Amino acid sequence: MSSSSSLNQYWLPNQEIHKKVITQELQYYLGPEATVRPFTREGEDGFLITTPGPCLSDEQIDDICVKSKEMWEKQAAARSQTRSEKPLK
Repeated sequence: MSSSSSLNQYWLPNQEIHKKVITQELQYYLGPEATVRPFTREGEDGFLITTPGPCLSDEQIDDICVKSKEMWEKQAAARSQTRSEKPLK
């Protein structure tokens, strides 16, 4: 078991990152001991990542951003479809 002093912690702004996506993808990239939680730093919302290994690479962050954009597009499409199915009063 590694001690908490050997863990890497770093913050990512949530500007282009969907919470569900980073939660699902983080352990795939960084292993089962990696964790993520919402965190505000200097007034800006983001995510605090804790991992015993290396930090996310720029490529991995880009992939998470692309998947986040896809998630938001799917959610927007689902919302617009739900609205169009409701009868007008």
